Amino acid sequence: MSLVKNFMTVGGATLSSRVLGFVRDVFMANMLGSGPIADAFFVAFRLPNLFRRLFAEGAFSAAFIPLFSRSLAEGGKPCARLLAEDILAVFLLALTLITAVAEIAAPWLVGVLAPGFLADPDKFGAAEAMTRIMFPYLACMSLTAMAAGMLQSFGRFAVAAFAPSLLNVILVAALALIWWEKWAGTPLAAYTLSWAVFISGIAQLIAVGGSLWWIGFPMSLKRPRYTHNVRRFITLGIPGIVSGGITQINIVVGTIIASMQASAVSWLYFADRIYQLPLGVIGVAIGVVLLPDLTRRVRTEGESDGIFHVQNRALEFAMALTLPATVALIAIPYTIMRVLFERGAFTAVDTVATAEALIAFSAGLPAFVAIKVFQPSFYAREDTKTPTVQGGISVAVNIVASLALFPFIGHVGIAAATSLSAWVNAVMLVVVLIRRGHFVADRLLYRRLALLALASLMMGAALVLGASIIDGPLHDRHFIVAGPWLIGLCGFGMIVYGIAAMATGAVDVRRYAGALLRRGKDS
Repeated sequence: MSLVKNFMTVGGATLSSRVLGFVRDVFMANMLGSGPIADAFFVAFRLPNLFRRLFAEGAFSAAFIPLFSRSLAEGGKPCARLLAEDILAVFLLALTLITAVAEIAAPWLVGVLAPGFLADPDKFGAAEAMTRIMFPYLACMSLTAMAAGMLQSFGRFAVAAFAPSLLNVILVAALALIWWEKWAGTPLAAYTLSWAVFISGIAQLIAVGGSLWWIGFPMSLKRPRYTHNVRRFITLGIPGIVSGGITQINIVVGTIIASMQASAVSWLYFADRIYQLPLGVIGVAIGVVLLPDLTRRVRTEGESDGIFHVQNRALEFAMALTLPATVALIAIPYTIMRVLFERGAFTAVDTVATAEALIAFSAGLPAFVAIKVFQPSFYAREDTKTPTVQGGISVAVNIVASLALFPFIGHVGIAAATSLSAWVNAVMLVVVLIRRGHFVADRLLYRRLALLALASLMMGAALVLGASIIDGPLHDRHFIVAGPWLIGLCGFGMIVYGIAAMATGAVDVRRYAGALLRRGKDS
């Protein structure tokens, strides 16, 4: 059960980052609200994050980790270092050119991502300026992703997983400065946060790059050359730009359309932040751990029952955490948004709008996580083309559905279209895997998925009942009062789910407990 052990490492680190992210977003909602300056900041922040997840975390990880893992296994550190240095030289050159072009073309980038801002010169100008401040974050995080991929191939998951917490730590410090200086709601608050994003990129690169040096894998910077290693990386990486970053592409499509509605960009951002918690902790952690493991197994075992077992248990484990999270976010979205954000510049109207978007996003959460489980099966076989084609289809579905729903239900239609496209993508992935004989679902998986769904629904009913009983304290405008009640409600729901899951046999408690005990002995 090394999969569970490594998942707990990555998931635990991601959870700590997301908890800090909650603190950050609670302060950010208070300091920025959902007005024009907030919309400008979120659009500017979206640009480097889009390119980071497309060119770094998405395409880069999908192409680089299988190549590096294979090189490490077949030729040892010298061969792996040669491959990494070849790719680093070309990658760094590309990042420098992209950053330079983006700094010059910032007005056009903002115009494409948020065409609705063109009617408001002040909002457009602020977004343009903040884009220029934050865009170098892309280069730092792309290099961080490369170092993290190497650490993961060496079986070192902790530092790479904890590094993103630095972004939230630095942003929280910046928000504290904004509060202290009484800059809340002003353009100066947004610009302060923009510089904090820039600084956090440098901090994360130092942390992960230093860890790589610490384990005895230093690298030299070489002259860029189009070697065999680079050619193979590009062949795998270009299709991965779409397949690895499909969620981000869909979010950007939504941002473009949402810019036509006042405050919609901010509403979608805050709703996205909430449902990204389980997606980040579960989906991303599973994907990070599963890809190196499947790559090794495919190379050594071929198509075997062992690979099918890993895939089935990974999906089962992911859904054991995802299904209750999905039901909880749909059951009490208004309570969550009110307690976390409704204060300062964030009004009751904002609470309702973000909660409605959260419901629509949450409906696609199981599909988002399933994509993270299925995609590594393609990447481990160095097939990035198939997910790319399927990703393109899901993007088309997202665009058509967003345009069709937006005139009727506004920003909620954008969130619903994003979820629909995720389900289309997940279904296409699993159908192709089954047809190729790369995935065989066993009876145990079907049985446990049904029981997990039942236990989750029981928990959802308990949450709705519990929220109605403690409705008064949950409406308190002070987070220090309402926050503990919300935490208690969530804890109550987890207890109900745990009891239901164990009573129905939906979760193999002994297996997971054994894996966690072994993790404790290994640490």
